[in-house]
Formats: sequence, C-alpha cells, structure tokens
Amino acid sequence: MARVLWTLLILVLLIVSALWVSGLIPHCCGAREEPGKVEAVLARNLRSLSLPSEARQRKNPFTSSPELLRESARHFADHCASCHGNDGIGNTDIGRNLYPRAPDMRQSTTQQLSDGELYYIIHNGVRWTGMPAWGEPGNPNDEDSWKLVIFIRHLPNLTAKELRDMERFNPKSAADREEEKEEQEFLNGAPAGEPPPKHR
Repeated sequence: MARVLWTLLILVLLIVSALWVSGLIPHCCGAREEPGKVEAVLARNLRSLSLPSEARQRKNPFTSSPELLRESARHFADHCASCHGNDGIGNTDIGRNLYPRAPDMRQSTTQQLSDGELYYIIHNGVRWTGMPAWGEPGNPNDEDSWKLVIFIRHLPNLTAKELRDMERFNPKSAADREEEKEEQEFLNGAPAGEPPPKHR
C-alpha cells in the first residue's frame, strides 16, 4: 500500500510541476488562492488513501447523550474552534487563511467519513494541512478524540443555545481577559484604572 501511495504522490507531483511550469497553475505556492476542482479532488483522494484501512472500520466506543454532547462541545470550543469555529464552518481568521482551508464540517465531505476515519484524523492530524495531531502518541483509544467524533456528527443540528454555551469555553488571550475585567469594573462603578473595591 505504501508503494502505491508513493507512486501516486510522485505522479501527482510530476503532473502539478508540469502544469506549473507551463503556466496553467498560477501562484501555486500561495495560501490565498482557492484550489481548483482537480486539486481539491486530488488532495481529498490522497487524504483518503493515506488513512489506514483498519481506521475506516473502527467503531466509536461512545454513544451520544446530552451529557456527552455538552462535554464534547465544550472541548471542541476550547481546542478546535480557533480554526473550525464553534459551528464547524471554518469561517475564522485562522480557518480562512489555512491552505487548504478549514473545511465546513457540516458538509458531506466530512459527514460521510466513517467514525474511525474522523477519529484517525483528529488523533493523528493530516500532513500538509493545518490539522495537528491531538491524540496522545501510543494511545490507540483516546477518549477525547472519540467524543469529538460524536460532536462533529452533531454539527449539522447544532442549536443557538448550544453555540451560546460553547462561547464561554473559547480560549481568551490575556488582553481579552484584562478588557473584560476593566469592563466589569466599570459596570460595577469603579473609576477607570482604579482597582475594584475588595469584598470581605
């Protein structure tokens, strides 16, 4: 299987090189241009071929429940939303500027993947993309990654209430926290720049 992948990769690189030299692929190295249909199909197929066949067959050991969805939504908000957005659309500063772009995970290209494929992608990442490996190396049953698979399946049905809850778990910078603190102090009547009164 590895030999087939390498042969296919070399063939694709030769074709892309020939098209680039001929001028048919302008600006091939920039991250701003949207990939053409051929490039998108090739990339999707290469990703699919790179997933081990046993990964496709793996079944999620967890089943969906309100508690598990809440837990995994909050985990997603904290770890994944910077690129994918809480709604999974990928319309964030980082997600829009990756190459390839962060996918809209509500769409069929993600939803049609098996649970095992989604788990493998979360746990091991995807080379030549912005998708990092989140799972602990050597841990073949990473519970957080399996729970995230359940949340990804839920994305097309995400409610406004769930989105509001997730916002509380999005990462904040020190500057964001300081700004919120100052706003809270102002709303509580403290003059700007003065510390709030101490409560006993």
